[in-house]
Amino acid sequence: MPFYEIEFPLATLSSETVEAALLEIGAQSITFVDRGDEPVLEPKPGEIRLWSDTLVRALFDRQSDSALNLDRLAAALGSEIAGTARMREVEDREWEREWLTDWKSMRFGRRLWVCPHAAEPPEDADAVVVRLDPGLAFGTGTHPTTALCLQVLESLPLAGRRVIDYGCGSGILGIAALKLGAAHVTAVDLDHQALLATRDNAAANGVALHIDVKGVDSSGVADGLRPAYCVLANILAGPLIELAPVLTGACEPGGYLVLSGLLTTQAYAVKAAYTAAFDMVQVVERDEWCCIYARRGA
Repeated sequence: MPFYEIEFPLATLSSETVEAALLEIGAQSITFVDRGDEPVLEPKPGEIRLWSDTLVRALFDRQSDSALNLDRLAAALGSEIAGTARMREVEDREWEREWLTDWKSMRFGRRLWVCPHAAEPPEDADAVVVRLDPGLAFGTGTHPTTALCLQVLESLPLAGRRVIDYGCGSGILGIAALKLGAAHVTAVDLDHQALLATRDNAAANGVALHIDVKGVDSSGVADGLRPAYCVLANILAGPLIELAPVLTGACEPGGYLVLSGLLTTQAYAVKAAYTAAFDMVQVVERDEWCCIYARRGA
């Protein structure tokens, strides 16, 4: 089915008001995009955050009247829309995958890369590449908490070691650990979708034989968890505090603990839950988020 697109700057308009007005006149899809190069990653819980210079793109069936729709939009949102809006014809495409075309490869640390499946491999001969496309489970490397975990992970001596990824999401951290030389990963999550995503992504990266995927009970505990040299937990501050006895017990003496998914304002409370068993190595920050990187006493 052929389409046309109406595009205009969001400016001071409310995204909710704009979305409602576009749906009212028959928009098939609505997309908010960055007009500059301003990173806006995972919002805080309950927060809706857009770019300071946001562009609205709405897709319509070509059989609908574009001039009439623009008039109706101006009536709903203000007459300035007519002066800033742009209309163009759009060819029919495989829309469910079209948004992946702008997904770029990312480097973490010196040699770890996360790349879409369709992307060319990095030119660096020493590059360690994790292939991952965005999906239903959390974790692609774009969010500061995931990026910080990957950065720390790349610096650890993981060769031949066991790793636990607690709250595995897409499996990105566990898969990265295996690509960096870890011998075995146990990936744990409460969400069934995350377990499926981790299995699929591990298979796509050729590491499925070296990763065990486990669910947890309602209290967040996974049965039969063998202590590991490195324990990763990129979840939320509350669960990190509640799971302190579980995650502490899962980390070998002399092993490393990497905790993330928390705001910088929550770091003190999370650190306090682990101080008795761990020497706090570093708190690394990005934007309003942070990652606690610690080593357990021998």
